[in-house]
Amino acid sequence: MRRSRVAPASSSCASGSRPDRKTARCRWRPGGGPANPPRYQSGDAAMTLRIAFIGLGNMGGGMAANQAKAGHTVAAFDLSQAALDRAAAAGCTPVGSVAEAVRDADVIITMLPAGPHVLKVYSEQIIGAAPTSALLLDCSTIDVDTARKVAGLARDAGYAFADAPVSGGTMAADAGTLAFMVGCDEADFARIETALEPMSRATFRAGDHGAGQAAKICNNMILGITMLGTCEAIALAEKLGLDPVKFFDIAAKSSGQSWSVTTYYPWPGPVPTAPSNRNYDGGFATAMMLKDLKLAQDAAAKAGASTPLGAQSEALFQLFDRLGYGGRDFSGILQMLRGKLDDLPKP
Repeated sequence: MRRSRVAPASSSCASGSRPDRKTARCRWRPGGGPANPPRYQSGDAAMTLRIAFIGLGNMGGGMAANQAKAGHTVAAFDLSQAALDRAAAAGCTPVGSVAEAVRDADVIITMLPAGPHVLKVYSEQIIGAAPTSALLLDCSTIDVDTARKVAGLARDAGYAFADAPVSGGTMAADAGTLAFMVGCDEADFARIETALEPMSRATFRAGDHGAGQAAKICNNMILGITMLGTCEAIALAEKLGLDPVKFFDIAAKSSGQSWSVTTYYPWPGPVPTAPSNRNYDGGFATAMMLKDLKLAQDAAAKAGASTPLGAQSEALFQLFDRLGYGGRDFSGILQMLRGKLDDLPKP
């Protein structure tokens, strides 16, 4: 029996108007921790799944580990031996190729750098090598057109496929509390959300194929814009003689409140888990934010949408990246706006 869906007051599912279930269906797990073990769409019995996980970087490593913690058999592949060693320590089984990983898989999850990698891996190494009963889930952040192209290739070959990019960063990947934005056929969503459950706090069906990627790049454009606004306000507050910690106390409970303030405050102290307390090490790399903003601007150009703040955000993060800080957390751009880059070591 499936668990009831519970939405906290802050989620879009708890808003005054009911979302269209075909385009905004979501599932929250109270507490946000990984299920152990999850239920699969085959009666009420819990099942151990054969998971193939391709791409074990900063995000994929933690995600694969949570699948193993949930009791699944995880065949893990990456080009990096160090990543394979970490996966083995987390309970996964390292394998020597994509073909070996997917050969007998029930679910295939990919977490790859960019659209060309996704298209190449699916078209040349997964489709045709994996059983057609396997569920294909691409959790990379890529362009909408490539996501739809891969979906078409998978559909033509008889596979169920979803683009399912994530939000939450490396800490959520490690904790199993990511938010997934899914583009898929409506009939496949129940199976997809169950397969994602060990890694997820919230799973949303954004719409048909490509909609997950659209949701991700729009969401991260908001994040880039609000982080810049937060950093500019902190820099101004400091110049005006206002303690940035005191400003946090005010903004976190006033109309300036945002995720960038309350969860990821870019000044050390108020949010202990924020990268600002680690000299902007770890977290969400500036280069990755820049990649997402470029995807948003490319999509806006194709769609004829006006996104002036998104464009300005891309330009500023590109400057920060070109100055040598692409490996630092994106909230470190505060130091550039403060004129304090000499205080920020390059990665």
